[in-house]
Order: sequence, then C-alpha cells, then structure tokens
Amino acid sequence: MTAEYELFALKYAMRPARRHEHFIGGDPHDGPMPMDYFVWLARNRDRSVVIDIGFTAESGGKRGRKLERDPIDSLALLDCDPATVEDVILTHMHYDHVGNFHKFPKARFHLQEPEMHYAVGRHMRHKQLARSFEPDDVCGIVRLNFDGRVTYHNGPADILPGISLVPTGGHSAGLQFVKINTKRGVVVLASDVSHFYENMETYRPFTTAFHIGDMLDAFDTLRAHAARPELIVPGHDPLVMQRYPAPSPKLEGIAVRLDVDPK
Repeated sequence: MTAEYELFALKYAMRPARRHEHFIGGDPHDGPMPMDYFVWLARNRDRSVVIDIGFTAESGGKRGRKLERDPIDSLALLDCDPATVEDVILTHMHYDHVGNFHKFPKARFHLQEPEMHYAVGRHMRHKQLARSFEPDDVCGIVRLNFDGRVTYHNGPADILPGISLVPTGGHSAGLQFVKINTKRGVVVLASDVSHFYENMETYRPFTTAFHIGDMLDAFDTLRAHAARPELIVPGHDPLVMQRYPAPSPKLEGIAVRLDVDPK
C-alpha cells in the first residue's frame, strides 16, 4: 500500500505587487496582485519531509522582502522539528526556496542536477538570470554535496514511498514539481512551475524565465500528472490560503491543509 501523507502550506512572507509583474507581456487590467511565500510540509507516522525552505531575513531584505515569520522556526507550529528532518526537497535554487539549508543538520537535500549546473554555470554572468540566486546559498549547497548530503536527480524520481519528483525546467533550468500521496489523492505541488493559478489557467508564464517554451509545456505536464485540476497547488498564490482550511483556529492565516479538499 502506498504511503499517505498529511500536507501543509505554511506562509512565511508576502509582498505587495501588481498584475503586470506576474505575466510575460504584462496585463491589460493592471491592479494589485500580492504574492505569498510558502514552505510545505508532508508528514506521516514514519517521516516528515520539507519541500523548499524559504529565504532568510538577509537575502529577502536585499530584495525588499520582509519575513512575517521565520519559515523554519515556524515549522514548530506544525509539530515539526527541523533538527529531526531527514529529507528536504528543493524544487529549484532561487533565493526564496533554498535560503535556510543550515537549519537542517541531519537532512539529505534532493535537487535536479541540471539546476546546480545552471546555478554555477555560464548563465550566471547575466544579471537578469543571476538576480534570482543568492551566491551564499549556492555555495552552501555545494558544500553540503561535498559532505555527501545532496542527492542529485536527472529526471523523474520516486524518492520516498508516496513522494515523487517531476522536472520541467522553464522558470529555472532544473525546476521540478512534487507529487505527494494524500487521503484526497495525489497532490501536485507545482511550486514555481505556476506561481499563480492564473498563470497555468491562462497559459501566461511568470516574468522570471529561463526558457519560455518549457514554461508553457510545463503547464501541460502539471495537468497530465493531476487526476483533476483542483489537485494542483501553485507556488505563490494567496488564493491557496483562502481555498484551503487551517489546521487549527490558531493557525488561521498562517498555515493550511492541502491534504483535504478546498473549502
């Protein structure tokens, strides 16, 4: 029997933004469109798996982003101790997904190998691409690899019972999304394959792009891996916090459950 997980999204920051910032080509009906920042937790009786680990106050501050709460310390709100986590999935290496690796002393980090090649390769001479990466974060993951704590994947992978990875590229060269088996079915955690529901619903990619064609194809890949559309969860959309229930009243506005159907 396939392992089943509880699945949570924990919001740790937001930024005010406008619609034209989120769609290549802008938007004819420009207006406010804020962006939320999440880390995700999948857990069952056997293990806790953290998916993406947010940005630090320092790296966020450089970009005008402010933490509402420390994303890793806040895992305690979901009864997760980072010191005991053995597996962390990095969907990609952008600063807001990889900034707190040092807070997981025991974890093995799962990453698509092309993403590391991209993060240390020739494309980083282009400021338009490099600005999404924090050099100290990249170097930190390199050091973890020297310590034997990074597992590189080259293509789809079943990394644990009930948890698998699917690479797409596009937004970043080695971007991947995560499939998690839950009691409502296999949730397709898109991360930045689709920042907002609207990106994939209208086939208008987000403005940070390595390969636009791959970004468009990735929307089809998300759908192909989801038994029904509501099982796809985008990576930065405030609607996630509105559509899903909080684990408890005290976590209202902080965390939601993704292993249950939308409200």
